[in-house]
Amino acid sequence: VEARFRAGELDLLYLAPERLLLDRTLDMLDGPPLALFAIDEAHCVSQWGHDFRPEYLQLAVLGERFPGVPRIALTATADERTRVEIVEKLALKDARLFISSFDRPNIRYRIHEGQGNAREQLLRFIRDEHPGEAGIVYCLSRQKTEDLAEWLTEKGVPALPYHAGLSSDVRAHHQSRFIGEEGLVMVATIAFGMGIDKPDVRFVAHLDLPKSIEGYYQETGRAGRDGLPADAWMAYGLADVVQQRRLIEQSEANDEFKRVSSAKLDALLGLAETAGCRRVRLLDYFGEASAPCGNCDNCL
Repeated sequence: VEARFRAGELDLLYLAPERLLLDRTLDMLDGPPLALFAIDEAHCVSQWGHDFRPEYLQLAVLGERFPGVPRIALTATADERTRVEIVEKLALKDARLFISSFDRPNIRYRIHEGQGNAREQLLRFIRDEHPGEAGIVYCLSRQKTEDLAEWLTEKGVPALPYHAGLSSDVRAHHQSRFIGEEGLVMVATIAFGMGIDKPDVRFVAHLDLPKSIEGYYQETGRAGRDGLPADAWMAYGLADVVQQRRLIEQSEANDEFKRVSSAKLDALLGLAETAGCRRVRLLDYFGEASAPCGNCDNCL
């Protein structure tokens, strides 16, 4: 790949920030003329965001080292505070801002406070509404993903687990099966998802409360990328809320970070507990006004 790059044969070179920042890589980039740096998943620069990765902060070096090359930072999930941070941390001076709609009208949002057994509710939802269709089920713990995948398979719903504790070979195998096969359900932690572009995921389900609206929005947005109807289904219990609050309090982060994390959790709870249109609430979080959608459980 390096040889082809030096020879000017590549239209696109895809690099992780960690590799980009190596002196050897930066020296290599000094070779052929470059048209553009595109920084994807740019919300990762934000310590207030949901996917913070410190290496992203160092990408400001691109502007210093390659001042003549335009840069564009892209993300699907950034509230106003995160947008400001992206511009600051990546040193995008005089940046123009392009914000498209956050609305995914083909996704139907449904949230239940977990009365009874959420696992049984999930099975009923899949059997009744999405038999033989592809979907993703998100859980918080690694053990829960494995137990649930095994249980669903026993109940006749083919399912695979995916979490960071599995070997890279197993993860790669499960991911390629999910992308290539029909009607497979992936039961996963949030380790699964970045860069997943399977167009016909018909549902995304949550069996645990996510940490923030950004996380919820990004995960549910993996459903229905073909524009056809899809479901975002979640069952949560008050124990989830207690657990999330405990995780925030016990973290080693500073008080300001804990305060912001609590506010994000409160916003997600507001979405879960609202009696009004869920889409109005969701879009309002990202600063977008909308009318009741007619395609969420509350509207219906």
